[in-house]
Amino acid sequence: MKEFWIAPSILAADFARLGEEAEQVLAAGADVIHIDVMDNHYVPNLTMGPQFCKALRSHGITAPIDVHLMVTPVDSMIQAFAQAGADYISIHPEATLHLDRSIQLIKDLGCKAGLVFNPASTLDAAHYVLDRLDLILLMSVNPGFGGQRFIPQVLPKIAAARKLIDESGQNIRLEVDGGVNLQTIGQVAAAGADMFVAGTAIFAERDYRSTISALRREIAAAVPHHNQ
Repeated sequence: MKEFWIAPSILAADFARLGEEAEQVLAAGADVIHIDVMDNHYVPNLTMGPQFCKALRSHGITAPIDVHLMVTPVDSMIQAFAQAGADYISIHPEATLHLDRSIQLIKDLGCKAGLVFNPASTLDAAHYVLDRLDLILLMSVNPGFGGQRFIPQVLPKIAAARKLIDESGQNIRLEVDGGVNLQTIGQVAAAGADMFVAGTAIFAERDYRSTISALRREIAAAVPHHNQ
């Protein structure tokens, strides 16, 4: 398995201090900045456009930026976020009419491509684009809002996705987003995830470093033989 990555979701950050917040969580030991993009159409909420991504880059953030597009239609947003400095761009299969084409667009724009599955979605679509994926993202809440409770029925799907990735021999990260906190991150890691989105669990705390360290301890306890 890969090195474990902690990806704080800036949806839970202080928007008035976004650049500073991103700097602080990275300095505290986070690996990636996660941006949740919602359009009040595919999901019932409205959040950040590509200007947020561009602003983080302008502020001096050099760490990978991981963009989760909860929008439809999706292709124009892929182009906008690629131009704004995203590294990973992940999309939902049902948010595009032509998944293969949208995945290829992400790759052609020089970004890493991710495919996102909602809690009740099967992994079927992954089989057909696996050779071009860099990331599979499993939602462990229904997308649209931060701060929701983890859905434990997703754990067997994490294990199934881990098996799919391992058997493919492809270099694909397995990310989980939704209700990931000190109580759940160990289960998520034990099921096979190697990238963890945490929003409220990190930004609601005052000491980001101790919180991220505590999350890593939970991972290490759940996967004791893995070198972080």
